[in-house]
Formats: sequence, structure tokens, C-alpha cells
Amino acid sequence: MDQAANLREKMRAEETNRVLGHAGDGNVTSSMASKCPKAIAISSGKGGVGKTNVVGNLAVACQRMGKKVLIFDADLGLANIDIIFGIHPTHTIEEVIKGEKELSQIIVKGPEDVSLIPASSGVHELTHLTEGQKINLLTEFDILSNIFDLVLIDIGAGISSNVIYFNLAADERIVVVTPEPTSITDAYALIKVMFSQYGTKSFSLLINMVKDEKEARSVYGGLSKVIERFMGRISLDYAGFIPWDSRLQDAVSMRKLVVCHYPAASSAESFRELARKVVLLDKEMPVDGNIKFFWRRLLSGEMEQGQ
Repeated sequence: MDQAANLREKMRAEETNRVLGHAGDGNVTSSMASKCPKAIAISSGKGGVGKTNVVGNLAVACQRMGKKVLIFDADLGLANIDIIFGIHPTHTIEEVIKGEKELSQIIVKGPEDVSLIPASSGVHELTHLTEGQKINLLTEFDILSNIFDLVLIDIGAGISSNVIYFNLAADERIVVVTPEPTSITDAYALIKVMFSQYGTKSFSLLINMVKDEKEARSVYGGLSKVIERFMGRISLDYAGFIPWDSRLQDAVSMRKLVVCHYPAASSAESFRELARKVVLLDKEMPVDGNIKFFWRRLLSGEMEQGQ
């Protein structure tokens, strides 16, 4: 048995004990505690708000700031981050779930070395895995945990069970909205469900496709007032805005990222500003010794409420 196989066997034994309830006090080993990738869920109440494009550009902008970034495509109904990146994956996470591939074998590289876990229709099985499948996937995810600094989860729109599931598993949640009334209303609905049914209290709002910051602040202020009135205990932070930009539209049409193809565009600068906020927040968050990995919470049902 080679070294890699020995490592996987050891980790599977540890995961078996933990998942089956024999992990003692639940603390991670010193090797696993060395690095906790930060998981950020990016979702929207309504489709067509440019969410996936935000994920792609933010990933590259963070990568340029020295972060090792992994995108997990969890937009199950309309998985299209590969289209934004202009790549064509031949394997998906469904093959990992079935035990046919290892995660390292399905991850593909996008622009500027950003990594991507491609989605498939089989991802819905994450909510209905057997104990054996959980153990196998947790082992695979833990191997990657010491490689990446940041995990961006591209989540589908709406309030389906999968949207809620991935949002609960993440450390932070960014909700993307546009000035359209339906987008704002649906974003409110998503936040309301997360708060009223699961106790989630912390969100960030990114306003996309606006004329300028004044319009963005107006959208943020209006939604904040409604949330404060009906859900007063929620923390809704202003993540920033992405202006409507013809260069951004051109980049999307060419299956390019604006931060790569038109770095001087106003929208590209906004993505860089968003990346600075994300990286700064990552530096400010302390790392403790508890099991906080996104993958573990996602697959083991340990998602915390009241975040």
C-alpha cells in the first residue's frame, strides 16, 4: 500500500469514528486544525442577477491577492460556472459520490489557476448520503482542506432545500440583488426563511447592475429598513456594488471574466474592492480548534444555527 493510500486509510478510520459518534471531545487533530478554509455562500432570491459571474470574477480577484481559491458549483438547476470560465469539464462530483473518482481527479482549473468542482444533477444526493458515502467524501474533502484558503459556493436561486442547505453550511453568506423589485422581494424571502426557520442572523448584501453607489446604497437602505422592521435581530452588512458596465456585458458574451479581459473597467475595480473585503474579513476571523470545516458541516448535519 503506497503512502497516499495509507493516508486515506488513516483518515477514513478517523472519520468513521467521528461520524459514528466515537470521536471523543470532537476536536480535530493537530494536522487537520492547521488550516480551516473559509466557505462563502453566494446566492440570490431570483435568477438572472449575475450571481455566477460574481463568483467567477471574485474568485480570480481573491486568487490575485494570494488566496488559493476553490469554487464549488452548487447551482444544481443551472450549473454554469464552467460556461463563465469557458471550460468543458469531463467529470463531475456525481462520480465522486458514486466512488468512481477522487475529488482531485474531477477538479478543473479555470482562469489564473482558480480551481473548480463541477456540479451535476447528482449533487442533490448530498442531502441523502449513506454513512459510507459520507465517510468517503469527508476523507476526500479533508485532503483538500490543507490546500485551499477560500471556498466560494455558487448556489442556485430561490428558497429550495438545496439553497438553504448550502447557505447553512457556509461561514458567510453573500446575497446578490439588483435594483429590480422582484429581485429585492425574492432576496427578502430568502433571508426571511433563513432567519425564521433556521435562526441565521448574519448576511451580506451585494448590489449588482446599478448605475452608481448612490443607487446601490438606496437599494441596501430600503431592504435594511424592511428587515429591521420585521426581523430586527438580523445583521445585514453592505458588501458593496457592481456597476452596470458595457465591458462586463462584452466579457460575459465572450465567455470571459471582466477582471481578466477588461481590468480597467469600472466593474473590474468593484470586484477587486469586493475581494479586498473578503480577504480582510478572512484575516480578522480567528481559527479555533473545533471542527468547523464547511465539508464536515455540509455532509454530517453539523450546520450551526444562529450565525
